Amino acid sequence: MSELEEAREITCPHCWERITVFVDLSAGGQSYYEDCSVCCRPIAIAFETADGELASLSVEAAE
Repeated sequence: MSELEEAREITCPHCWERITVFVDLSAGGQSYYEDCSVCCRPIAIAFETADGELASLSVEAAE
């Protein structure tokens, strides 16, 4: 993990387990899909950064 990546714990909207995702703070903002490491179902993740820090993070179930 680089210093521009930050680990965040989220709750899977499918199985409700806590998992860790990594966000790239140099991206400015990003939307992507990632499979839950517990139940393997897709999660839509979106985040925004401001001044090199995480400003917002949203997690939704994707089908």
